[in-house]
Amino acid sequence: MNNPWNNRRPSARPPRATPPAAPGAPPAAAGVPLRGSDELRLYGVNAVRAMFARRPQALRKLYLAEALIPRLQPLLKWCVANRVGYRVVGEGDLNKLAATTHHEGVVADVLRTEPLSLAAWLATLGDGPALALWLDGVGNPHNFGAILRSAAHFGVAGILLPAESSLSLSGAAARVAEGGAEHVPLVRLPLLPQALAQLRGAGFALAATLVEGGDDLFATPLPARMAYVMGAEGEGMDRTLAQHCELRLSIPGTGAVESLNVAAATAVFLSGWRRRQ
Repeated sequence: MNNPWNNRRPSARPPRATPPAAPGAPPAAAGVPLRGSDELRLYGVNAVRAMFARRPQALRKLYLAEALIPRLQPLLKWCVANRVGYRVVGEGDLNKLAATTHHEGVVADVLRTEPLSLAAWLATLGDGPALALWLDGVGNPHNFGAILRSAAHFGVAGILLPAESSLSLSGAAARVAEGGAEHVPLVRLPLLPQALAQLRGAGFALAATLVEGGDDLFATPLPARMAYVMGAEGEGMDRTLAQHCELRLSIPGTGAVESLNVAAATAVFLSGWRRRQ
């Protein structure tokens, strides 16, 4: 990249030494700075702004297009005051950094937020209604991002990830979430028997979400503390897990299409619960 790290003011620091790649990590593309294994590369204006509003201390590096300087002035002033390096770069460099053209002119390297344990998450909940999403096999980052956005909108208390799930927040998911990823904690579940016992001990009922054969979402009473179990794109949710759920729910429709996309279905299920609270 041609532009140096911003160092026009004494309080701005030069770039940190590039850390070595994690063992087994693919080599960086030519001209793209490496980041630490504990860092996530965010992009998109709302995703970066939401991170800055919630946890500015997580910011490690910032890259932006010149046109965004007026819009991101508070963030840039914070970078200077806290000796966090930023660079004004061209469109081509931003495309390389984000590995996409959908970066909206800003890319940031930030510290990852590790998922909470189920016990730690339950300890944060007060009494009263609470809604969670158990993602059973969801893998597409754009669907995950859309789910996070809906979860933030409807006030979901946590996203529950099975012990064996490899799903994690990515730059693509965070951009699609439009800031929602900063408002909904990720929770790592223990093995199934322990997860079920802990959730039920905290008053949660589980609801299997089925394409067909479940009770009508709009006609079924829903408990105040509930976890929807959303299945994988295509395969749906695991039938064994469905048998452990107190409720089995479906979204009624015309039948003109087989089913809704998992992200769209999630939004409908969330609104169904919220309407009853």
